Amino acid sequence: MEETSSQLKPLSWSLVHEDLHEKGYATVPGFLSPSECEELIQLYQKPNGYRKTVVMERYRFGLGEYKYFDYPLPEKIQTLRTELYPHLVPVANLWMKALKIDTVFPETHQKLLEQCKEKGQLKPTPLILKYGEGGFNTLHQDLYGDIYFPMQALLVLSEPEVDFSGGEFVMTQQIPRAQSKAIVLKPKQGDLVFFTTNFRPMKGKKGYYRVNMKHGVSEVTHGNRYAMGIIFHDAVS
Repeated sequence: MEETSSQLKPLSWSLVHEDLHEKGYATVPGFLSPSECEELIQLYQKPNGYRKTVVMERYRFGLGEYKYFDYPLPEKIQTLRTELYPHLVPVANLWMKALKIDTVFPETHQKLLEQCKEKGQLKPTPLILKYGEGGFNTLHQDLYGDIYFPMQALLVLSEPEVDFSGGEFVMTQQIPRAQSKAIVLKPKQGDLVFFTTNFRPMKGKKGYYRVNMKHGVSEVTHGNRYAMGIIFHDAVS
């Protein structure tokens, strides 16, 4: 196993990179313990520490609620955001090169945030989501401004078939001049999922081409589903 830092559980980054290149997503089972998940769920009940609460139904985003953390972020979330990012940069830059996009992402997360600041993107984007029975999230992309990192992370905090039923993580892959492909994942409590923010390269007969992707959550049929999103770029609002 390759070490990420003394603060994060070790990951096999070579396998993560391989899956991201081949599929556009990668799952790391059991990244957080049940107790760590419960600690993050408890944050949802606290009135302070958030900059914005979104009731999805009001905006036709789905049915459920999510909260964006404010700066300073909780230590655990700050650590995840800062220390996961550098391991994803090599993949992101290879994607840009393959698609002939004139973008090179910086090696450190702080430098990415500085680029965001230059574009007026000052608001933190890590968020915690709650879906009750009937809850769902429509297919979307988390861009938030001109500067956006092409990968993000999901942590499922509740246990499927114990705390909730349904609520699968869904992605669509839009291949040019072809029908879209649906991808359905069923991550368990504590699993970490890396996935594309908006597109990824796919190799064809004449080289690489761009495949657009969106993500969402299927309907929760029973119980409550909590999850956390780690988005690396900041937002305009």
